[in-house]
Amino acid sequence: MKIVFITGIDTGVGKTMATGLLARAWQRAGRKVLTAKLVQTGGRGVSEDILQHRKCMGLLPQPADERGATCPYVFPFPASPHCAAAMAQVRVEPEKLDRSWAALERECDLLLLEGVGGVAVPLTSEYTTLDYVAQRAFPCVVVTSPKLGSINHTLLTVEALRQRQVPIAGLVYNLAAEAPEEIAASTRDFLRARYAGIPWLELPVWNLAEPAPELDVSGLDI
Repeated sequence: MKIVFITGIDTGVGKTMATGLLARAWQRAGRKVLTAKLVQTGGRGVSEDILQHRKCMGLLPQPADERGATCPYVFPFPASPHCAAAMAQVRVEPEKLDRSWAALERECDLLLLEGVGGVAVPLTSEYTTLDYVAQRAFPCVVVTSPKLGSINHTLLTVEALRQRQVPIAGLVYNLAAEAPEEIAASTRDFLRARYAGIPWLELPVWNLAEPAPELDVSGLDI
């Protein structure tokens, strides 16, 4: 089973929608794909983001979702994982995360693992998401957007990943974030030129009431 990590340049950039639509595209390409969520905060029970993935994929919640295997930590307090876990008097344990993904091996050959906020978000007071991803050398897809500030956030994210020698499998440019056309075009041109060696995929504006867009994921380094 291959695990691909989906991160964003910040919170609210569209990682969840991107994860679901990428999973749908690989599913339609013949891969046996499932999604998971590193940690969910601000919820209870089955992860809200996992349910969103399933809607994007055209699926009902899966047995693995119901038993918590696709998101082993769900905390009610809406904050970074280290804070939300402390509020629940729990500590996020990397080994528990690893066991959850290992338990999914019979159910998929490709696991898309969605992060929480940006890549440097702390899981504990001493341990960040980037620590977790880098130690396991998961290839990473970075979701960015055309909104003002995205260039800075994207550069910082990519450079942090490169510094820790995390493979970058692609950049997803999520057009759902509202931005003036001039900024969207300028941001696109800058990032594509700056990272010409990283596969690029644009995510169109879409809502669940419409047919899902067909994404060509063949160019991503997966």
